Amino acid sequence: MSKVYIVGAGPGDIDLITVKGLKSIQKADVILYDRLINMDLLKEAQPHAELVYCGKSPANHSMSQEKINQLLCTYALKGNTVTRLKGGDPFIFGRGGEEAEALALHNIVYEIVPGVTSGVAASAYAGIPVTHRDYSSSVAFISGVSKLGPESDEYWKNVVKSMDTLCIYMGVRKLPEICEKLIRHGRTAKTPVALIQWGTTEDQLTVTGTLADIVEKSRSVEQPSMIVVGEVVKLREKLQWFEQLKKEESVPALAGL
Repeated sequence: MSKVYIVGAGPGDIDLITVKGLKSIQKADVILYDRLINMDLLKEAQPHAELVYCGKSPANHSMSQEKINQLLCTYALKGNTVTRLKGGDPFIFGRGGEEAEALALHNIVYEIVPGVTSGVAASAYAGIPVTHRDYSSSVAFISGVSKLGPESDEYWKNVVKSMDTLCIYMGVRKLPEICEKLIRHGRTAKTPVALIQWGTTEDQLTVTGTLADIVEKSRSVEQPSMIVVGEVVKLREKLQWFEQLKKEESVPALAGL
C-alpha cells in the first residue's frame, strides 16, 4: 500500500532528526528533499530509492510548489512509499500543510512526522532559551516574508504588544524594515537581538546587538539565518555551550600537530 511521509529533517545537525524521521528515510522508494536538509541523511536511503531535489532559495526555485504537490501524488498513486524531506518542521513555514491538503484531496494515505524547528534549535545552540522564567513567558514564530509580515503595521503592532520573544524566519533581507517597525510599535531601541546563521551546524555564526545597531553589526550575515528578538538574548553571554564545546573538541587535534 502506498503512503507518503511528510518529514521534518531538523535544523541542520544530523543528530537532531527524530527516530521516526530516520525510519521514514530508510523505508522510502522515493525521497523528495529540500535544500536545507543535512545531505548526509540521504545516505540512509535504500540503494534503489529515487532521490528528487525540490530545493528553493530566495532567488531560485528549482521546482514550484504546485509541481511538488503533483509529484507527491503521482509517485504515491503508482504504489510507492514516498518521503517528503524538509528542513526543520514541515508545519512551521515548511508548506507541509499545503502538501498534506493535496494528498488528502486525492485520498492518499499520509503521515506527518514533526521535526525540530530552527526557531528553537538555532536559538538553543546559540545559548538563547526562547522562554525563561525571568525573561519570557511567550514566543512567536514569524515569517519575515509572509503576506502578514513587514508589510502590515497592524500585524507588527499586535506582535509587539503580545509576545516576549520573537523568532523570525527568512527575515535577513528585510532586517532594517523589521527593526524599524518593532521600534515604532513599542519595542525599545535597546531590545536585544541575535542573528544566527547556519544554526546547529559547524558553520554556525551568531551576531548579537540591539534593534538600534544589529543591522550595522550583521551586514555580513546571510540566509539561512534566524533572527531572535527579546530579553532572552542576554542569556547568551553566559550560555555559549556550543562554541565552548567546539573549542574543547579542537584542543586534542591541535595538541597532535
